[in-house]
Amino acid sequence: MSLIKKDYLFQDVTILKGVGSNLSKYLKKKKIEKIKDIILNLPYSETDRSKVQKLKDLEIGKTQTIKVLIKKLNFPRIKNLPNKIQCEDDTGKVEIVYFNSREGYLRKIFPINEWVIVSGKVTYFKKKLQITNPDYVAPLEKQDYVLKNIPKYSLTKGINEKKYRTISEQVTRNLPEIEDWLGKEFISKHKLLNWNESINKLHNSKDSKDKKSKSFRRLAFDEIFANFLTLSQNRERIKKDKKFKRFSNKLSNKILKNLTFELTTSQKKVLKEINRDLESSKRMFRILQGDVGCGKTIVSLLSIANVIESKHQCAFMGPTEVLSSQHYNLAKKLFKNLDIVVEFLTGKTDIQKRKLILEKLKKGEIDLIIGTHALFQKKIEFKNLGFVVIDEQHKFGVKQRSELALKGGDECDVLLMSATPIPRTMMMSLYGDMDKSIISEKPSIRKKIITLSKPEKKIDELWPFIRKQINEKNQIFWVCPLIDDSSFLDYSSVKKKFKKILEKFPSNVGFIHGSLTSDEKNKVLQKFLKKEIYILVSTTVIEVGIDFPSANLIIIENANKFGLAQLHQLRGRVGRGNKQGTCVLLFKDSLSKNAIKRIKILKESDDGFFIAEEDLKLRGFGDITGFQQSGIKNFRFADLLIHDDLFKLAENYIKQIEETSSLHKYSFLLKLFDKADIINVDDF
Repeated sequence: MSLIKKDYLFQDVTILKGVGSNLSKYLKKKKIEKIKDIILNLPYSETDRSKVQKLKDLEIGKTQTIKVLIKKLNFPRIKNLPNKIQCEDDTGKVEIVYFNSREGYLRKIFPINEWVIVSGKVTYFKKKLQITNPDYVAPLEKQDYVLKNIPKYSLTKGINEKKYRTISEQVTRNLPEIEDWLGKEFISKHKLLNWNESINKLHNSKDSKDKKSKSFRRLAFDEIFANFLTLSQNRERIKKDKKFKRFSNKLSNKILKNLTFELTTSQKKVLKEINRDLESSKRMFRILQGDVGCGKTIVSLLSIANVIESKHQCAFMGPTEVLSSQHYNLAKKLFKNLDIVVEFLTGKTDIQKRKLILEKLKKGEIDLIIGTHALFQKKIEFKNLGFVVIDEQHKFGVKQRSELALKGGDECDVLLMSATPIPRTMMMSLYGDMDKSIISEKPSIRKKIITLSKPEKKIDELWPFIRKQINEKNQIFWVCPLIDDSSFLDYSSVKKKFKKILEKFPSNVGFIHGSLTSDEKNKVLQKFLKKEIYILVSTTVIEVGIDFPSANLIIIENANKFGLAQLHQLRGRVGRGNKQGTCVLLFKDSLSKNAIKRIKILKESDDGFFIAEEDLKLRGFGDITGFQQSGIKNFRFADLLIHDDLFKLAENYIKQIEETSSLHKYSFLLKLFDKADIINVDDF
């Protein structure tokens, strides 16, 4: 197959017949820019135009097809009046009405005393049957083009069905015969179709609506496989040989002896896995997952001590200034009386201090630098950076984490951490390029958070309980879904709730939401941390990472509107000290069956991974654990629940081909699903 033919699908849509600059502008609104986007824009339904109806049997308001004789053409000379074509069959009469159409064109498609096929929506006006601006008009010799089930695509204003169908058929008709990247034996064994056949079926049958059809399953498998292949190549790109092994555990053992508590079995296991990577000849590229409050940070700092002892620098990046500051304070406390130099750097660090820190980093006089994304600016140079730890990495996609991993050079080990529990069935889909460690238990000093539910109409019963918490020097989070009142949604707003609580507890309340600047958020959080305020009214911006040991009560309004995993994350903001934590879920009176199930599961379990699995079952792959907000891209065709077997099949297939196949064979597939640029495939 020639490169020109194969490259056809990756050309701009403007090379297609009938697609000018105006139409291409509308297609772009539907994210259709290249010809392959038309291939992947599957019909969501179909219109049945196959049955020809007699005029006496027409149903008003329905799209129907008729066979009629042209009797008269009426073209009024008064501006803005419609053109009308009088038609009939042996059972009645109908008017075909056109607005803003050329007379010459209508005379051509509606020749007097000829029979034509017309298909469109039937209306009734002034005691007459009408079809206005019909979708299709065809002479009898071309009736087969109309008399069929016609694919229905999701379109935008400016593109009509007939025009788009012409373009789509032009593409499928000219589809090059692609040499399939899956062998015939594999396709047959797993009851799939070859690529060309599956694409044609998806656009010319009901298969696009049936996620279990052979053709849809083939497309879903290709999408999963392209994703897994990208992760596999990313892993190969990053996990290269390194010259220096970084491991010496004298410092970490010394720190462990001075701790007032013992690490959990799970923490010890994960620390061994990280240490094994550090003394390996291959670069570390590992994700450390752990539920809220499981002690990931202490494990990462112990591994950092091992690297520092082997005379290499370390960098620890947090997502926000507040969280990074907490990591800095913990590191200072942990490394006290040890010969370890720790510094803190953010975008707001004083210019003079920043200059001094940069000089020291370059000279190797700083062992550990902790801060925000400012750590990865171009101006920052390390003398011998050996280990990078990135907290709350869920904000990064495959490409971003690849770039972060490569920033430290070929000699740098990388550990990413996440407190967002991922269902085990999704791990390969999201982190197939990384080794995985999981801390599955919480420190014994942490008490299980008591979870209660209460209808909002009984909210007044909470005030005495809140007053008691404040008297005992405990702090409270109060979470609302929206910033402002909405006339469309019956949710509480942060501003409205803030005013109400302020009336009850003057000078004890602050509020924070996503629309505040970073400085404004930090000021409020610092006040809360210093106990200058006792109640923090907030949106979900407090969901991940922030550690306030005195916060022991969280109240979540409209709890039924949140997903299970998100509720669990919010709940994890309290009970982080040695006191009992309580979570109160407020809800409306009318709860769906799913909402009742979610609240029941949350009250019974505090295992984030179990909760994430249950969330997947209840809500499906598309909306799980708030991934849309976290930047984790959804699959377009594959569905984890429906195509579970395909995910497993793709995972096994990747293992088989990793060592035997070159990337060139799959370059078309990677380009089809926009993966080629992530791993720099330039051989297509």
